[in-house]
Amino acid sequence: MCGIVGYTGPRQAFSIVLDGLKRLEYRGYDSAGIAIVQQNKLHVFKKEGKVANLEAVVSDHDVSSHTAIGHTRWATHGEPSDKNAHPHYTPDGQIAMIHNGIIENYQTIKNELLSKGYEFKSDTDTEVLLYFIAEIKKNNACSLEEAVRIALKRVVGAYVILLIEPEHPETIIAARKGSPLVIGIGKGEHFLGSDASPMLAYTNEVVYINDYELAIVKPDELILKNIGNERVTPYVQKLDLELAAIEKGGYDHFMLKEIMEQPQAIFDSMRGRLDLEKLTITLSGIEQYAEQICKANRIVIVSCGTSWHAGLVAEYLIEELCRINVEVEYASEFRYRNPIINEGDVILAISQSGETADTLVALENAKSKGAIILGVVNVVGSSIARLSHAGAYTHAGPEIGVASTKAFTAQLTVLELIALKIAYIKKSIDEDQYAHLLNELNAVPDKVQAILDSQIPKIREIARKYKDARDFLYLGRGYNFPIALEGALKLKEITYIHAEGYPAAEMKHGPIALVDENLPVVFVATKDRYHEKIVSNIQEVKARKGHVIAVITEGDEVSKELAEDYIEIPEADEIVAPILSVIPLQLLSYYIGVERNQDVDKPRNLAKSVTVE
Repeated sequence: MCGIVGYTGPRQAFSIVLDGLKRLEYRGYDSAGIAIVQQNKLHVFKKEGKVANLEAVVSDHDVSSHTAIGHTRWATHGEPSDKNAHPHYTPDGQIAMIHNGIIENYQTIKNELLSKGYEFKSDTDTEVLLYFIAEIKKNNACSLEEAVRIALKRVVGAYVILLIEPEHPETIIAARKGSPLVIGIGKGEHFLGSDASPMLAYTNEVVYINDYELAIVKPDELILKNIGNERVTPYVQKLDLELAAIEKGGYDHFMLKEIMEQPQAIFDSMRGRLDLEKLTITLSGIEQYAEQICKANRIVIVSCGTSWHAGLVAEYLIEELCRINVEVEYASEFRYRNPIINEGDVILAISQSGETADTLVALENAKSKGAIILGVVNVVGSSIARLSHAGAYTHAGPEIGVASTKAFTAQLTVLELIALKIAYIKKSIDEDQYAHLLNELNAVPDKVQAILDSQIPKIREIARKYKDARDFLYLGRGYNFPIALEGALKLKEITYIHAEGYPAAEMKHGPIALVDENLPVVFVATKDRYHEKIVSNIQEVKARKGHVIAVITEGDEVSKELAEDYIEIPEADEIVAPILSVIPLQLLSYYIGVERNQDVDKPRNLAKSVTVE
């Protein structure tokens, strides 16, 4: 949510920041703006709508400068509008600020400032914080850095803020708590961003800023301090990313590109870990805590959205293979519910970005109570990765499309590896089953490629047929139930068609009332121990004139005969089948979205990374 970009150095800052904002469009936003320092004066340009609207506004202006900060806003306080867009600036034009996050006690601070005669031009909490900093700077006759430090001791909430002032035209002041900030290290220049994508074209050396840290960023100097004004040594990391990974590469949309990249992403998530010749799985982070995991009374999985669906699959996997009790929690509920956490409990966090606000707070609470924190994240150096005791990275590469696709299948792959590793250590499965499942998992990338090679024409045809449907119902059993939930979520995200996912056995407890001649019902009906049961559910829908779309196993003539439309996937053990069965559902959502002329990469109201509540 929200994108932040900053630059100070010898290059033209405006164009660098503008390009950076374009690279962050995937995060979700409703307005954009940039502030520059030019000839010791602040100039602020901002506009509701797309970054292209901002670009049009400045086309006739001289924007030459060497320091700039830019922002794409996802509305929290105040509707999307020019006045609520960032950057905000003080009435005297001496400070400009951008902000990602929510200041929870902004109203208290605003009332104090109103009593002192301040007038506000926007409805945002950001402008309140800016004026509060300016008031402290004036009253204490102190530096902007010191004013920021004093103000943040009073602030309740989450933030990344960037500030510039004409008094020090080459300096950017930055601070974070609860929202991500990355600083790129160049030669005589520095780049700032919500993630690394805006700076990949210029540097692969970055510093991830921690909570309660304040950065003073100049072209040739980066100073980090904690909230107590003590210097902190920056830890410079090298990114293993290439610019091409965040480009469309000839595809119409990032979503399609990322769906098509899944064979490689799944393979990369197993590479160096699964050794079929030796029948071993190497996961050093998990091995370090293997004894505690094996002895744990329970594993609590916390996540949000698509990652929560991956957690449901993991619940089935770990309970079946490892015989450890598993609970799956929405992080947003877990953090507020005052859950019972015992020392030695294992908390497993799943997050693509590694920055999900609710998940982070839930982990901090659990860690303080003596729980072991494991992370499954895609972004190296992310907040969840740094907070965790151990874990395993997925290797999906950058995911730009807002609706998660390759990150989900990479998560499933790593979770399969973790479950098999613990099961092997615990000896809760025998050698033959272990070897069989390693072979099954190893075959998944080729099977995913086979689906992509053979099923797209059929899926496009189904998409054209049902693009005008008002509702969809998705049904599955066992391992395929979370996949039904994920399929329904993808359809809602991308097409804005209402869709619900249910366990197929629950159909008669309510959802069957919705079935009529207008309702498409998607069954995830691959061959597994429940197959005969789900065939009965298909017949029940057909008897009520519902339109049956089935994801089936190749060679399943029974389901093929019953379904009005079907999509085939290769045969696979039911434990790895979810990685295959979700692929057609991703493609179906994508192509229905395209048929409905939706912006599938940037669905309305959604953000890629939910870094505020």
